[in-house]
Amino acid sequence: MSKNPALARQATRNVNRAEVVDQNFLRFLQEWDYQPGVRLADSDPVREGDSDLSVAEFKALFESQMCSRHLDLEARAMRLRNEGFYTIGSSGHECNAVLGRLLRHTDPAFLHYRSGGFMMERLRKVGQDPVYDTALSLSASAEDPISGGRHKVWGSVKAWVPPQTSTIASHLPKAVGAAVALGQARLLGVEAPVPADSIIYCSFGDASANHATAQAAFNTAGWTAHQNLPCPVLFVCEDNDIGISTRTPAGWIEAQFASRVGIKYFKCDGLDLVDTHEVAKEAIEYCRTHRKPVFLHLKLKRLLGHAGTDMETEYRTPEELEAIEACDPLLISAETALDSGAMTAQEIRDLYEATRARVQEAAKKAAKTKKLMTREEVIAPLAPYHPELVNAEAARAPSAEARIKAFGSEKGFPENQPARHMAILINRALHDLMAKYPEMTLFGEDVAQKGGVYTVTSGLFATFKGQRVFNTLLDETTILGMAQGQAMMGLLPFPEIQYLAYFHNACDQIRGEAASLQFFSNAQYSNGLVMRIASLAYQKGFGGHFHNDNSFAALRDIPGLVIACPSRGDDAAMMLRTLAALARVDGRVCAFLEPIALYMTKDLYEDKDGLWNFAYPAPDKAIPLGEGRVYNEGAKDLLIITFGNGVPMSLRAARKIEAETKKKVRILDLRWLKPLNVELIAQHAAECGRVLVVDEGRRTGGIAEEIFTHIVERCGEKVKLARVAGEDSYIPLADAANLVLVQEPEIAEAAVRLLKG
Repeated sequence: MSKNPALARQATRNVNRAEVVDQNFLRFLQEWDYQPGVRLADSDPVREGDSDLSVAEFKALFESQMCSRHLDLEARAMRLRNEGFYTIGSSGHECNAVLGRLLRHTDPAFLHYRSGGFMMERLRKVGQDPVYDTALSLSASAEDPISGGRHKVWGSVKAWVPPQTSTIASHLPKAVGAAVALGQARLLGVEAPVPADSIIYCSFGDASANHATAQAAFNTAGWTAHQNLPCPVLFVCEDNDIGISTRTPAGWIEAQFASRVGIKYFKCDGLDLVDTHEVAKEAIEYCRTHRKPVFLHLKLKRLLGHAGTDMETEYRTPEELEAIEACDPLLISAETALDSGAMTAQEIRDLYEATRARVQEAAKKAAKTKKLMTREEVIAPLAPYHPELVNAEAARAPSAEARIKAFGSEKGFPENQPARHMAILINRALHDLMAKYPEMTLFGEDVAQKGGVYTVTSGLFATFKGQRVFNTLLDETTILGMAQGQAMMGLLPFPEIQYLAYFHNACDQIRGEAASLQFFSNAQYSNGLVMRIASLAYQKGFGGHFHNDNSFAALRDIPGLVIACPSRGDDAAMMLRTLAALARVDGRVCAFLEPIALYMTKDLYEDKDGLWNFAYPAPDKAIPLGEGRVYNEGAKDLLIITFGNGVPMSLRAARKIEAETKKKVRILDLRWLKPLNVELIAQHAAECGRVLVVDEGRRTGGIAEEIFTHIVERCGEKVKLARVAGEDSYIPLADAANLVLVQEPEIAEAAVRLLKG
């Protein structure tokens, strides 16, 4: 806290605390009357005996603090002029500039939103203008170098700061994933995009540290370190004692983290540049040298409320506000400079006002820049797709040598084996993909030695070993965070979620983080991955709703996500090749829904007919994104549109319908559930005139609703429509499950009604 008693005489009736804090600083300089006996040179330590931080370094940090502060003040002014659209600031947190200076620009940084000081220093390293770049972001300018006007985010490609939109620490799991992936990439001989001795920086607030997502990251980091595996992540908790208006109990963060298993704890005065510099330097060195997780606890204060619209007077007394504002880190930095003789009061004031002018000029200039004006401009980076490149990559077969190593011999190649069911063909396709991509990893719960709950990954661990095929702890958030971090470090991750119901435990890792990265980085960053999920229902009543889950609406709602769902094994193998290519070529985030009930299905119409066994497709064959499969293409009396379990069910129903009514039924297996091939759907609907959608999802949120809309929009009312879908219900045990799931007699009955209509 400042030693100057003048700070107690603030105008407590002024509700504009930004103005109070600004005038506070100027008044402090005006009233300063102590003159040190010596004037320090730039090469001298700014605080003798306490630190090796030189005067020159201190001045640079102090300037970065001022830049960050004036950007906060100007953000509020821009909002009043309707020229800026974000007022969550970094005031009180400006000492994080020290981390921006001490870390290398090749240490990937996953940032808290109060990271203004950090970014001022980090961008200084790579020659970017942090003030103007921030003004562009505040004004939602299309010229913003990171998001292109899509959001106010901290980010830079040159400075290795992927943009974050998280306010609840959902970026922590991928930071841990990136830290682990650094070591994995080295062991696999994969060239990571950053040096091998990099560390991962990850900052957050004290309130966010309590979030379940953050706790998953801390647990995983400690769990990893406990096994003596490298995990060089530097967690930085910027502890300002409050989350919006909710107080953090005194001592809570230290009590939680000072003795956390596997994580080294450091603490410093986050209001003091010198103390922060010394402790942060030690913490960084420990993390880099030992390759272990570190928790750096910065104790600081939040100034100016949570955001510009936050009226702190609703939950803080004037006396509390005065006490907090007296702890302003800029005041403490000024005091350090004046006490030591590093700067005079006039020099500080001149720098402060010059910085104000610089920021105001940047804001004025940014306000005049181009904004996003069309829908096409907004969504351009959301879902990049280069079909020729993707299809060529999907059809690129692994080398014969790599395949022999994976399968033992040419005789062992899966295309030389008899037709098999889906679980076997997916397994063989995964072997082929891992032979093709040395950077590919496969991981999740039970996928290694056990080979997965349904043996789909059997043998992969023995063939490709533990660095590429491994079990994780039982936490879906960690699994998907690990996948994102791996992708950003140059690997090709295939995470497995054991059941569809368990995906919902970690949905935001895909919705809020993985699938949003290209959008908020203007396609400059990507984290292509293929998430395999044992999915859907029809397990003959086993397991209840956790193991029989037909709800994939949450996946369909995620912008840019690719969703694939095969109904037969050969399609599954070829679709996996395309998904891997989408992830590798275009950085796409993909979900592969594997119908559990079809894993072991061999028969279609009768026992032992073997008609749902299929030959393994040659390794240079793939199914392009959006391409469906049509059965009975010449039939024109009725079209059934379906996917997954609905395909064999509809084939059986069609056979019955034809026998009873002599009507011919065409069946369209969508195979790709997002994005839907609208033209394909409309073409077949128009040719047949009657459409039955067999949707094993639920009535509300199922895919039939979207299919109907597209048909009506493109074909008008000339096409007659009907659907059968699962009930809006959880799925119970035993035979009761059949009461809420689509059944074959129901398909046949609905089809006959439609044919008669």
